[in-house]
Formats: sequence, structure tokens, C-alpha cells
Amino acid sequence: MTVTRVFLTGFMGSGKTTVGQMLARALQWRFIDLDQHIEKKQGQSISDIFSTRGEAAFRQMEHEAVLEMTRLSRVIVSTGGGTPCFHKNMELMNQSGLTIYLKLDANILKDRLMPARKSRPLIADKSDSELLLFIQEKLAEREPFYNLSAVKADATTVGVAPYINIIEMYNQSNHPQS
Repeated sequence: MTVTRVFLTGFMGSGKTTVGQMLARALQWRFIDLDQHIEKKQGQSISDIFSTRGEAAFRQMEHEAVLEMTRLSRVIVSTGGGTPCFHKNMELMNQSGLTIYLKLDANILKDRLMPARKSRPLIADKSDSELLLFIQEKLAEREPFYNLSAVKADATTVGVAPYINIIEMYNQSNHPQS
């Protein structure tokens, strides 16, 4: 069977949305940013959901969104940075699609996230050194989940060709997919 859905995992700033959009265009598949999907469905921003309903409620919505994605075909899904860490989402994604961890080290993530701090509530008020420490701590917590991805990809790679090659190699190796 062939890959019909791809879940991109990794820390914020690793390029999941950028890579996902390029890959979806190249394959002529649909692209879904999981956080945007939740925001649209709830009529509320992620930061508003966190502040009004709490993280537990958001994580449940996120889990339901992952379940929804497992029923779609020909889709590239950019997950939130914490998605793989809750409600056995990583297991679900691995069972229903190809998971690719876009891996970057903490210093590169810091450099990428610095200009975007104001648009990212979790890091909006952090200094350079606080941001690096935050990334290092969160990566230490999350990387065991990210590493459960079927493929670990160097996210400094430019272009979509390496990701298309990953999907083709995965298809040729006869991994079970639905």
C-alpha cells in the first residue's frame, strides 16, 4: 500500500508549515495546519482557547483533530509542536500515516523564532537567553515523542525534493499504510 497521509512533527519554527505547503503543492495533495484547523473549527485562536478553556481542553480538541486527519487521504498535516506528546497522538499518527520529524538543534530554532516572538504567545516575552533555555527544556521533554516518528529529517534541508524522496522510499519499502 502507499502513503496517503503525512504528519509533519517537530518544534515550533522547524518549518512544518512551510515544508507541508510545498510538499502538498508538489504532490497535489491537501495541506492542513492542525492549529489553524482547530482555530477555524472552534472560532477562537489557540492562545484564546488556552486562556479561556485551559490546556487540557485544547489537548482534547487537538486529539479529536488528529483523529479527524486519520480519516483523510492525500493530505499533508502540519502538527502543533506539542501534538505528538499527548493522548497517544504519536501512536495514532504512526498507525495511520507517515510521520516525519523535522529536526533542528536549539540554537537554529532560537535564531528562527527570534523574529516571530510577538506572534507566538509561548515565547512573546522571552529574552534571547530565556528563549534558548525555553527551547532546550521543551525539546528535552518533547524529543522522545518526536523521535517516535518513522523518519527523522534534517530540517535545514532546502526544497521539497528530499521529502518527496522520503515518501517514495517509504512506499517502496512496503510499510503498511491505510
